[in-house]
Amino acid sequence: MSLTHPSPNFGERRGGARVELVVLHYTAMPSCGAALERLCDPGAEVSAHYLIDGDGSVLSLVDEGARAWHAGAGEWRDAGDVNSRSIGIELANTGREPFAEPQMAALERLLAGVLERHGLGPAAVIAHSDMAPERKGDPGARFDWRRLALQGLAVWPDLVDAPPPHPSPTRGEGGASPEMTGFMSDLHAYGYPDAAPESLLAAFRLRFRPWARGPLDATDRAMAAGLRRFPG
Repeated sequence: MSLTHPSPNFGERRGGARVELVVLHYTAMPSCGAALERLCDPGAEVSAHYLIDGDGSVLSLVDEGARAWHAGAGEWRDAGDVNSRSIGIELANTGREPFAEPQMAALERLLAGVLERHGLGPAAVIAHSDMAPERKGDPGARFDWRRLALQGLAVWPDLVDAPPPHPSPTRGEGGASPEMTGFMSDLHAYGYPDAAPESLLAAFRLRFRPWARGPLDATDRAMAAGLRRFPG
């Protein structure tokens, strides 16, 4: 079911920017109704183009041609003002429970339409935590990115042999090891912004290895190298 519930919180896309990204969020609120109230509250100054309830209901809040206020500070592919370049989709979820099947099915239908309308490929679909790794963690560890990737609605990297680190013990920028420097380079080539090494590792794992723990390892490096198949 799709409903229109206009939010007053929007503006024009700046500088003639076109839609090139879709950013997925969770609401982190106790109910869809509470999230809807906030996303339509002029005093809150936040919004999204779409809000999807757990039962699969899709609420259209801001026209796709307008700039919704969902992404905040952050970057992707060396450019800021993600709001002007993106469609924002909020999923009603606290971040502590799995995403409901009707909600995921509705998201898949919505994403397929958005990508087709704007001529975008699966690499255009990113997490809020991808573009703001030091600030955000949504849609979180329980979101099924691989499911979307299997339908061509997001990307999932193959394991690619990462190049061996340079034998020199010299550490890279910010004191990062050669392995971490290579890992960060792979993420940047995909689209991730500059951030502290620990923040980038956490954001990468949140999306691709949500239950991994400990320092950077060979699987992290192999998956990050695989992201180079999807350049920004």
